[in-house]
Amino acid sequence: MKLLGLHHVSILTGKAERNFQFYTKVLGLRLVKKTVNQDNTESYHLFYGDAKGSPGTEITFFDIPGLGHTYPGVGSISSTSLRVRDTNALHYWEERFKQFRIQHDSIEKRNNRDSLEFQDFEGTRLILVADNGEQGVRPGVPWGGSDVPVEHAILGLGPVTLTVAVPEKTISVLTEIMGFTKVGSYPPLAGDFPAIQVFATGEGGAGAEVHIETRPELPRVRAGRGSVHHVAFRVPNEEEYEYWAERIATSGLMNSGKVERYYFKALYFREPNHILFELSTDTPGFDVDEPIETLGETLALPPFLEPRRKEIEEKLRPLDLDI
Repeated sequence: MKLLGLHHVSILTGKAERNFQFYTKVLGLRLVKKTVNQDNTESYHLFYGDAKGSPGTEITFFDIPGLGHTYPGVGSISSTSLRVRDTNALHYWEERFKQFRIQHDSIEKRNNRDSLEFQDFEGTRLILVADNGEQGVRPGVPWGGSDVPVEHAILGLGPVTLTVAVPEKTISVLTEIMGFTKVGSYPPLAGDFPAIQVFATGEGGAGAEVHIETRPELPRVRAGRGSVHHVAFRVPNEEEYEYWAERIATSGLMNSGKVERYYFKALYFREPNHILFELSTDTPGFDVDEPIETLGETLALPPFLEPRRKEIEEKLRPLDLDI
């Protein structure tokens, strides 16, 4: 059984309102679920994705007001990629970033793909990558509800980069336990550092890759606002989820055991360089409790939290989003 690719990436934000403005009004993503952190219901959890909230398109944020600065380093998910249709889209985004005064680099080749690196207002390192007809995991459905033309819209997640001091144990988990295959390598864009190694699962392509950057000279990351909390990988259904839960349980890796998130079933574990991985099912999806037409418009709670709605809403800070 193979993992299908990336499911979602979850990041920390200190300012949910500005986060919403950036990811919907600047990047043109759809808010597909406004809910709470199920492990701390006094905190919001916002999910952005494609028109349907498809697995593999979601970038999510835990809202933690007052969160401190991030100090980058090893043991981190140091960049998250977002897919667009082609290089023409990258040129559109280059001009849009200038218009909104978004910090960005120039268009460059990265693993033989045209790419455009930029940062959000909290310093989260993001990279747009152009599909240009590449085969592999299918892209998502472009969201037509923003002023970004659909032909240039963000279509889902691309590769994540893991920055580690000692790559061998992380690679062992990816290949021997999770079924990834090494598919190549490429030189870093700057500096005399080891080649970045590329691993893929499922049908491959941008939506199924993990890149390993080796940087033994760096200190350990100190997470804060803009840090990536974890990356999740796609399990197609509950039957295969049971297989993976057993596989991780017998691997010797410390793990959460099976976790019911309602919108998907999850399982969490840390690989040897302390990066948090999650396995998440594609089913049932974000439209299990809201029509696709109105995703993200109200505070959604899973059934096991619904009896506590009044208590939860009273403890949540007001969140004024211009939806």
